[in-house]
Amino acid sequence: MEKYAVGLMSGTSLDGIDGALVKIQGVGVDTKLELLHFINERIPENIKEEISNCCLKEKSNVELICSLNFKLGYLFSQVVKKLCEGASFPQDKLDFIGCHGQTIYHIPRGNGEVVKSTLQIGEPAVIAYETGITVVSNFRTMDMAAGGQGAPLVPYTEYLLYKCKKNRVLQNIGGIGNVTVIPANCSLQEVYAFDTGPGNMVIDEVVRNLKGLPYDRDGNFAREGTVHQGLLEELLAMPYINMEPPKTTGRELFGKEFVSKILSRNKNILPVDFIATVTAFTAHSIVENYRRFIFPKVKIEEVIVGGGGSYNKTLISMIRQLLPECKVMTQEDLGYSSDAKEAIAFAILANETLNGIEGNVIGATGAKERVVLGNITPGVNFFRSK
Repeated sequence: MEKYAVGLMSGTSLDGIDGALVKIQGVGVDTKLELLHFINERIPENIKEEISNCCLKEKSNVELICSLNFKLGYLFSQVVKKLCEGASFPQDKLDFIGCHGQTIYHIPRGNGEVVKSTLQIGEPAVIAYETGITVVSNFRTMDMAAGGQGAPLVPYTEYLLYKCKKNRVLQNIGGIGNVTVIPANCSLQEVYAFDTGPGNMVIDEVVRNLKGLPYDRDGNFAREGTVHQGLLEELLAMPYINMEPPKTTGRELFGKEFVSKILSRNKNILPVDFIATVTAFTAHSIVENYRRFIFPKVKIEEVIVGGGGSYNKTLISMIRQLLPECKVMTQEDLGYSSDAKEAIAFAILANETLNGIEGNVIGATGAKERVVLGNITPGVNFFRSK
């Protein structure tokens, strides 16, 4: 039976809300999917600033988080409406919405009285009320309750869509970089994944500080610059890069505070050289993780890159130079969309949740067992179908 769904994703890079309208048939390994329409809606600057402040301990407060939770709910609702309108698809024909929400804080490992936990906001009740459609949200928390780190979550959907006769890795470069390892003809138990470190987050923040622009379009600034080897070596010496998986990270480690510190310590480096260096940091951190934690186990044939970083030509060129033994491709080379990939993933995960099927991968999150992910907030369509 075919179903129509919307997947929503707002990542750590804060470059917009991705909305994917999809047709889904089947569940689990029988899943078949067709992307019908995709949009990326820019987050208004005032909301983006509120999100950034929520992620900073010295600027965040309960009133800000409480209010922003509902603001984002309304914003996600608007994306659903605009997506359906752009596709000339009747909104009331949607079966469900899968919404990851906006991560504002993630604690993958507890420390003393601070317990392992995560917080995504974007109130699902607002989305369900505004659209009338049942919403599946808050995907990370059940995995954490089961002892996992709550991320990465896309490996399950990548296994369903990308498994083949070749040894593949799926490298997402959003705000953070994460990799999924899919050996040839593997079972789900053989799949593993982890966050490699920074994706676009550090590059974008440096460009904002030094050039007053939101990002380095096509990697043009990085292409003009020369990598500062001393700073690159310092960055690659960070403990996270050499930490063994399972591991996840986010804005807490690679956000504004991190960039502010490295900028203040290296004022003698030219702007284009600084941008080239942090771009190289992302490329090298990805490849270093491959060489330490993947290549000793699996001889990788194909690296498939998705996310906003796949459009940074200088970054992709650096990765290709560092991996001469692998074929490095983008989602577009396979006929898919780098932009839509994660939004599609949350539509698939929502479909699994509504069918009572576990959606986490133990080899990715480190959970004790596989569990059904997400909270279900019924819309009026949920009751009409009963």
